[in-house]
Amino acid sequence: MTGHPIPETVASLMPRAKAELTELVAFQSVADPAVYPKSECEGAAEWVAAALRAEGFQDVALLDTPDGTQSVYGFLPGPAGAPTVLLYAHYDVQPPLDEAAWISPPFELTERDGRWFGRGTADCKGGFIMHLLALRALKADGGVPVSVKVIVEGSEEQGTGGLERYAEAHPGLLAADTIVIGDTGNFRAGLPTVTSTLRGMTMLRVQLDTLEGNLHSGQFGGAAPDALAAMIQLLASLRAEDGSTTVDGLTADEEWDGLQYPEEGFRKDAKVLDGVGLVGTGSVADRIWARPSVTVIGIDCPAVVGATPSVQASARAQISLRVPPGQDAEQATKLLTAHLLAHTPWGAKVSVEQVGQGQPFRADIASPAYTAMADAMRVAYPGQEMQSSGMGGSIPLCNTLAGLYPDAEILLIGLSEPEAQIHAVNESVSPEELERLSVTEALFLRNYAASKAV
Repeated sequence: MTGHPIPETVASLMPRAKAELTELVAFQSVADPAVYPKSECEGAAEWVAAALRAEGFQDVALLDTPDGTQSVYGFLPGPAGAPTVLLYAHYDVQPPLDEAAWISPPFELTERDGRWFGRGTADCKGGFIMHLLALRALKADGGVPVSVKVIVEGSEEQGTGGLERYAEAHPGLLAADTIVIGDTGNFRAGLPTVTSTLRGMTMLRVQLDTLEGNLHSGQFGGAAPDALAAMIQLLASLRAEDGSTTVDGLTADEEWDGLQYPEEGFRKDAKVLDGVGLVGTGSVADRIWARPSVTVIGIDCPAVVGATPSVQASARAQISLRVPPGQDAEQATKLLTAHLLAHTPWGAKVSVEQVGQGQPFRADIASPAYTAMADAMRVAYPGQEMQSSGMGGSIPLCNTLAGLYPDAEILLIGLSEPEAQIHAVNESVSPEELERLSVTEALFLRNYAASKAV
């Protein structure tokens, strides 16, 4: 990208961006002390705070949120009378899963095939670097034309709601005229996209107990109630034969009327094996953006290696339910809980624990800020027009901010296009996307300030 000061400045800053992202990725900042020490998250939070101070931010603070994690806040004052923009990212990351399946170490940024690999490169440590690049480019080209608040969350991936509850208790802290959530992504690399909807989520743990202890399967199997078999039957009740989600009382037939997701493109992006069918009915966009989806994300049961011929006395599973816009996550939680209780077989003792919840979100893409964003994307992505898509994932903070600041415009952009493989092994970011979206954000802030000055 040439011929425009902002793109040229961002391009010159990319080596520094890579070095900084390398440092930030090195923190094993999974917000679960059972996975990595809490000190890893604390180190990442300190790094973010130091970066904000170096850029001249005031009131930089590590906010101790009610879930035991820290979010990082800073304020950069703009010209008198300028609007205030809140920029969001999160520094916590998903666990790397099977580290042996990573081609390069998950917490070492590695360049390969034109991409930067490492956990958090796209989701969402790269989002924070995007914010820094945009602000630096503006400073080098006459100054930042708006007042900027930055909030970098420490537990977004866990869904434990610490920042939401902190914001509700301090309602003036994150107040802004518009909010840019840097945690979504383009529909695909090179196609500028804003995310107009997010599915909400609820996370439950269910435990089944049937016996006082494990039993020999030869001596007792066939009559003794097997907790693991009961769990398998219970979990199977959550899907129809075609794979559609079936939670009693939960509507699952909505349709998506925006940008469509061709099935062959989805199969390629999702790396579906040849001959394996997709699950559910309706268009792909219906299934991933407009309808609920249940996923069993973990089961506690004996491993195959070292397994003994036993009837299991207990089994436990963790279930994630994505909730589309138009439905209420709290009501979905009640329906899922009732379904689990009603479908538990053989009178097994059942307990259900809620471990996370967030509401779905729908943006107003007709608002003036979206015009400023479309103009910015037109420059950063020559020949392309801004597209609007849904996103199957959840950002619970969005609804909290929308409730606290009903007059604020909320935009969602980010680095998580399909090739990024967020939440999977070998997560990566396209440096070209990082560059273009940093240009986009810088131009957006300039356009937005000009629109407010008229």
